[in-house]
Amino acid sequence: MAETKRILVTGATGKVGQAFIRRFLADPHFDAFTVRALCHNRKLETGPRLEVISGSIEHLQVVTEALEGVSHVLHLATSKETPETIIDVAIKGMFWLLETCRTSPTFRQFILIGGDAGVGHFVYPHPIPVTETQKHTAYPGCYALSKVLEEVMLEQYYIQYDLNGCCLRAPWIMEKDDFKYQLSFGEDVFGGPRWRDLVGPEKAEMYIKTQTIPVMLDPHGKPVKRNFVHVEDLVSAILKAIDHPRARQQTFNICMNEPVDYGELAAYLAESRHLPTVEIGTNFYSTWLDNSKAKFLLDWRPEYDLKKMTDAAWDYRRAENDPRIIWYPG
Repeated sequence: MAETKRILVTGATGKVGQAFIRRFLADPHFDAFTVRALCHNRKLETGPRLEVISGSIEHLQVVTEALEGVSHVLHLATSKETPETIIDVAIKGMFWLLETCRTSPTFRQFILIGGDAGVGHFVYPHPIPVTETQKHTAYPGCYALSKVLEEVMLEQYYIQYDLNGCCLRAPWIMEKDDFKYQLSFGEDVFGGPRWRDLVGPEKAEMYIKTQTIPVMLDPHGKPVKRNFVHVEDLVSAILKAIDHPRARQQTFNICMNEPVDYGELAAYLAESRHLPTVEIGTNFYSTWLDNSKAKFLLDWRPEYDLKKMTDAAWDYRRAENDPRIIWYPG
C-alpha cells in the first residue's frame, strides 16, 4: 500500500497559503503529494491534486475532517487584533490540530509559521541580534500573545508526545507592492506604523502628493532597522523544511539577511526614484533577526535584499482583477 502523502494547509487563501500551494504543486519533488486547503472566509477552486474544505479550525469536527488521511500540516491560519475571535481560532484551533495530529495514524510533520511578534518585533529594544534562543516577549495586544502561545504549545507537544514539528518564525511578510505601501502616509498603509497618525492629516496629505518617503527614527534619533521577509523566500524555507531531518522540533528565523535600514531605504529611493524623504521620530527600536540557523541546518538562503525588495514593489503593476485590499492594517 502506497504511503499517504497529503498536506493540509490552514489559512490557505492568504498570501503565504496561495504562494505555497502554487509552488508546491509545481515542484516535481512533491509530485506524490495531494494538497488539502482549509478555507474559512474566502475560498479556493479545487483542481488536480488540490482538495478544498470549508470551515474554521475552532471547531473540532472541522479539524477532524480536514486531517483525515493527512501526513503533513502547514499551519498558517491566525487571527489579528480581534480579541473576540483570537482565543477560539489561534489557541483552541491549534490545540485541536495538535491533538488530532498526535493520534492520527497518517501524521508525519507539523509546520507552524510563527512571527517575530512573539519576541517583541521592534517594540522593545534588542541590543544584540535576535536568535531562536531569545525568550518570548510579546508586545501589548492579543495577536503577539497568540504567537507566543502557539510556539509554546508546539514546544510542549514535542516534550509531551515527541511530536515531529518545526516553527518557521517570520517577520512582516511582503508580496507584490506591499513594501511600497508600508511607507504610505495614506489610509492604505500596510504593516504599520500609521505614518499619518504620527505627522497629522495636513502633513500626511502633502507627503502623499509629493510621494515623500518616511525615515523611521528610534528614540535616539537613529534610523530604525526593521525585519521583513518576501513571501517567496518564506515559501522557499517551507519547502526546505518539509521532511527535512534537521527541521525536527526546531525553530528557525526566516528573514532577510539584514534588516531594512530606513535610512538606507530612503537613500536608495532618492537615488533610484528621485523621491523626497522626511525623518519621523518614533518609540520603535532596531532589531536584527539572525537567520544563520536556517542557513546552516536547512541550507536555505533568502533571495530578496533591500534593493530587490524595493524594486519589486515599485515596479509591480496590479491587474484590474487584482485590487489592493487591506485585510488588516498591521
